[in-house]
Amino acid sequence: MGRRRTSPDRVWQVGLYIRLSKEDGRQESLSVANQRKILLDYLNNEFSGQWTLAGIFVDDGLTGTDDSRAGFQELIAQVREGAVDCVICKTLSRAFRNYADQGYFLEEFFPRHRTRFISLGSPRVDSFLDPEAVQMGLEIPINGILNDRYAARTSADVRRTLDMKRRRGEFIGSFAPYGYVKDPDNKNALLPDPAAAKVVGDIFAWYLQGMGKGAIAARLNQEGVPNPTAYKASQGARYRRPGPANDGLWTAATVGRVLANPVYGGTLVQGKQRVVSYKVHQTFSVPREEWYVVEGTHPAIVSPETLRRAAELSRRRTRRAPGQGEVHLFAGLLRCADCGRAMSRKTARGIVYYTCSTYRRKSKTACTKHTIREDRLAQAAADWLGCSAGELTRGRLFSRIGEILVGEGGQVTIHPPSPLKTDKKEEDFTKV
Repeated sequence: MGRRRTSPDRVWQVGLYIRLSKEDGRQESLSVANQRKILLDYLNNEFSGQWTLAGIFVDDGLTGTDDSRAGFQELIAQVREGAVDCVICKTLSRAFRNYADQGYFLEEFFPRHRTRFISLGSPRVDSFLDPEAVQMGLEIPINGILNDRYAARTSADVRRTLDMKRRRGEFIGSFAPYGYVKDPDNKNALLPDPAAAKVVGDIFAWYLQGMGKGAIAARLNQEGVPNPTAYKASQGARYRRPGPANDGLWTAATVGRVLANPVYGGTLVQGKQRVVSYKVHQTFSVPREEWYVVEGTHPAIVSPETLRRAAELSRRRTRRAPGQGEVHLFAGLLRCADCGRAMSRKTARGIVYYTCSTYRRKSKTACTKHTIREDRLAQAAADWLGCSAGELTRGRLFSRIGEILVGEGGQVTIHPPSPLKTDKKEEDFTKV
């Protein structure tokens, strides 16, 4: 009762979905190759109806507790476009470990897009041949709840294990901090990397000798020393920081992070961030008192006294002068049109200028000045906003402007904030 018969003329466009998570370990029964074999065998010998294979979509090493998986999202995109109208996976848990996601896709998304969903495990699901089992039965929702709870328990177990390692001073990061490598005999221990450790030592020595962070960055760039991200990549690590593509150059901020990191004195500080939950993988900052701080966990590159002196010197040098705490009007808005980096502010003969920070602080061969006077920039922004330069405020700028690009000749291109929709055409102030 409630079962449908397949039309003899219909040809299903089949998408096979395969997922293997880190928690699955080396279980051969769950391997990508084994899942592919099972799904293809079902298609060839048991599938009810005619079919063509539209694609095989794989997520290897990813959790099923949310739907932000590249393979799964590609499959969903194919469903939206009509290129796939039948999805097959080994078990419900391969597609979903999140009860809410399972309910949404089985009861709303797939029916809305007239897409058949088949799961071969227990319970066996075929939303076309037996739609009532999906829409009205209890076995599938109960199985979803069990899968969800299993993911919750697994997440809690993993968190407890990692916290225990943090308390013991074991390093649990995916990549060793710059200046160190993981001990080949113990992946939770750190050893100095001779080449990078020398750079770290030089940075501390130069800083205590009186060089500023920007001057240190410029010297490292002049000597051709790759920054931490580029160095790790050169050593074969698949490491990258979020944001624009790394140019391999040092900045004052990068030098500052080295000088402030207690790892170089032999102390591990871990647990600064935590994911919201096993379902929500966004991170949030943890209060300092909840960090895991363990001293003497690995060989130091610099002495604790050197770290202390560098921290004290940094505090003195970065203290603001009285009355100089106000943020400048265009801070956070200006970018170089060529390298995409921020513009830096300077004053010469009473006139305020903005210049490409790559050119000014990193290397004069990496970009060009892209200089523009602040008064001309203010007039260009005011013209774009339809007000006078004297009426400009940071609130008005940030509500209407998302980014200002400065070209090599000083021309300005203004973009509205990306989340906002606007009919106002972008204008190029080529004569500024």
